[in-house]
Amino acid sequence: MTTTSSAKPFKRILLTGAGGGLGTILRESAKAWADVVRLNDVKDLGPARKGEEIVIGDLADRDKVMAMMEGVDAVLHFGGISVEDKFEPIMNANILGLHHLYEAIHKCGVRRVIYASSSHVVGYYKTTDLVDASMPLRPDGFYGVSKAFGEALSRYYYDRFGTETVCLRIGSSFPEPKNPRMMVTYLAYDDLVELIRCSLFTPRVGHTITFGTSDNAVKWWDNKHASHLGYVPQHSSADYANNFPDSADYPAAGDAPTIYQGGPFVTAGPIYK
Repeated sequence: MTTTSSAKPFKRILLTGAGGGLGTILRESAKAWADVVRLNDVKDLGPARKGEEIVIGDLADRDKVMAMMEGVDAVLHFGGISVEDKFEPIMNANILGLHHLYEAIHKCGVRRVIYASSSHVVGYYKTTDLVDASMPLRPDGFYGVSKAFGEALSRYYYDRFGTETVCLRIGSSFPEPKNPRMMVTYLAYDDLVELIRCSLFTPRVGHTITFGTSDNAVKWWDNKHASHLGYVPQHSSADYANNFPDSADYPAAGDAPTIYQGGPFVTAGPIYK
């Protein structure tokens, strides 16, 4: 147990997927919010730094997950598989592992969960559609299906046990957009951190679904159902407009990856071997 006293609102935050692209960013940012940040991944995370605890383990291991949840009062769940893959590995990492996580969250009385969902839960909407959180899910692959499961599971744990979750339908969070599609879906790292901060500190969130993007010129998603979070992005993909001079006309082609919001994910699967 942590015995230090500070003005930080959380004693211990658990960050899963701490060795991933976004987990690496949050490893430092989360220290502003908690006395201790407990880091989890299946791969080596190096030595624990000041204010950190490290637990290496697979979320598919129920007992390991229960043990790592002890003393935790908020969870940032960024673990699992983040690309299209065969169903079996996605099932173990993103479905079975998430069930173990929420069982431990419930039994340990965790106050708040931030769940890294994905815009790929609605990837089969067209790029001409404006999508909000009340619209039916249209996942674009097994990965998107697994994230849709996570949104449904977190809703169940809120309705049944009152566990509050903010589901972040993250677009594309990288140092900068990599292609014209990302000019629409781009989420700057600073905006990601701010979105998580808002999700953690809003007094009551119930079960909230929000799209994670910066203030980009072209918008596919409407966050009107998450306005209570108070998230105001400070960055825009417009800063990189010169990198993709034709992106203002996206989509230009008539093939599936440009017709649908999921981009290349709509044709990436299903993967069987």
